[in-house]
Amino acid sequence: MIKKYLIAFILSIVSSAFLFGQIGGKYAYSFLQKPVSARVAALGTNLAAIDDNDLGIAYVNPSLITPQMSNTASLAYVNFFSGINYGLAQYGRTFNKAGSFVGSLQYVDYGRFDYADESGNQSGTFGASDMALNIGWGRRLDSSFSIGANAKLIYSYYESYNSFGLAVDVAGSYTTKTGWVMSLVASNVGIQLKNYTSGKRDPLPFNLQYAVSKRLEHVPFRFSLVVDHLERWNLAYDDPANPAGGFDPITGDPVQQSGIARFADNLMRHFIVGGELYLGKNIVLRGSYNYRRRQEMKINERMAMVGFSWGFGIRVSRFQINYSRSTFHLEGSPNYFTIIASLDKRKK
Repeated sequence: MIKKYLIAFILSIVSSAFLFGQIGGKYAYSFLQKPVSARVAALGTNLAAIDDNDLGIAYVNPSLITPQMSNTASLAYVNFFSGINYGLAQYGRTFNKAGSFVGSLQYVDYGRFDYADESGNQSGTFGASDMALNIGWGRRLDSSFSIGANAKLIYSYYESYNSFGLAVDVAGSYTTKTGWVMSLVASNVGIQLKNYTSGKRDPLPFNLQYAVSKRLEHVPFRFSLVVDHLERWNLAYDDPANPAGGFDPITGDPVQQSGIARFADNLMRHFIVGGELYLGKNIVLRGSYNYRRRQEMKINERMAMVGFSWGFGIRVSRFQINYSRSTFHLEGSPNYFTIIASLDKRKK
């Protein structure tokens, strides 16, 4: 029975990769890629393979939805750039025969915008927002294998234009006896049911990812690694203002990378490394490095901490409070806040 589940899962992952492999600003509902959980954001990406009953991780990796999440709720808030705010509300529940479920509502509020003509005369304001209602399901097949899926109903509106879509995430995880946790996740496999205009429908931001983590035996530290966009090799973006090879200091011309340098650069864009340092049972420090983010968002004259993320977590009784900050650009760093609470007073 387990083999049948695994074969079906692998086939769905592979077929999805060939059908929906596309990135780079040519898709709808890009907000689905943004990390919302403060813990996940501190690890520098939008995925994690950490099996410790965290609702925020279960949202991006449904194969890690567990019965221990039953009667647990979570609220996440992100203070993004330019007055943009987004967040996530979650609740977990387990049913004996059906399995474990997590319901989630994600939203993005882009704020208010002014109507204005070519002369700058204003005539009112309008809004824009994105929302996604998500139902996640997870089930453990045995002590090592677990599977899960998310079903998403997506709604988006900008001024008088709106769009509807459906998407699913499919995930599988394997946990070894030595504590390694490995996950393969295909996210945002779906379709735009109604476009913003009457034109061609846009694809969704599909991503095939592999994640692995391991808590070390003799050091209070957990290592985390995510391999991003397995379905696509070339993730490079050639920015004329910030060429990958930099500028010649004498002529000022862009420097072209060699073949080996280009290969290494593209390879590194797929990897995000992070870790968690445990200070006792109730405090965790987190940090990560995202090479691709740094290459795309850096300014060569002043790269600073672009691409790095950090955060911490505190456990108080039945509550977990997480905070993180990710440096996307020199202009600022978004703040992430998450609180998870067990509604069962017997659990601590």
